[in-house]
Amino acid sequence: MPNAYVGLPKADGRPASEASIRSLSVGREGHSGIIGNMLAIRPGTDEYGAFYAGYIARVPDGQWLARLEQQPGEYRALLAGVDEARAAAPSAPGKWSIAEILGHVCDTERVFAFRLLWFARGAPTELPGFDQDPWVEATRRQPRTLAASLDEFATTRQATLALLRTVSDEDASRRGVANGHPMTVRACAWMVAGHAQHHLDGLKQLEL
Repeated sequence: MPNAYVGLPKADGRPASEASIRSLSVGREGHSGIIGNMLAIRPGTDEYGAFYAGYIARVPDGQWLARLEQQPGEYRALLAGVDEARAAAPSAPGKWSIAEILGHVCDTERVFAFRLLWFARGAPTELPGFDQDPWVEATRRQPRTLAASLDEFATTRQATLALLRTVSDEDASRRGVANGHPMTVRACAWMVAGHAQHHLDGLKQLEL
């Protein structure tokens, strides 16, 4: 099943400027630590495969951590008026439902976060890709409600933020290979925010 939305924009691939780096907060306090500044610098185009460029392009310079922190609330606000019947119906003929889109966002975030963990800890082996369509099909055997999906996304994001607090600045540039694409820990972190933003932007295009 194809995605419900139009194609992803191309990334310009520009590294963060000195001014944008200076504008980053110097470590963001969390419940159990600080998220390092090196993660917040936009990845260079040599840090991820072209397949992921559109996701990274969705995140404005200097807004990576803000996007991670704010997206769960933005999803909840956007979908506040959607009832469970509407959320369970396909968003368009042949497309995923709203609840399935949210479930896909959660599952993909877990995959990206595991890649981040794997590379940050220095594991040497490559990681496989995954086929999103069979994954969504599998969730239909245990359907998610909209309310449960929103809660799941908020919980998943809190787990991701907790993981990010364990990544040192030195480890942000560690590299590994997943789905046949070389990528850095930092790029994985930006993919999390960009993929969720991609689907948030797509949902905004629907008549909710």
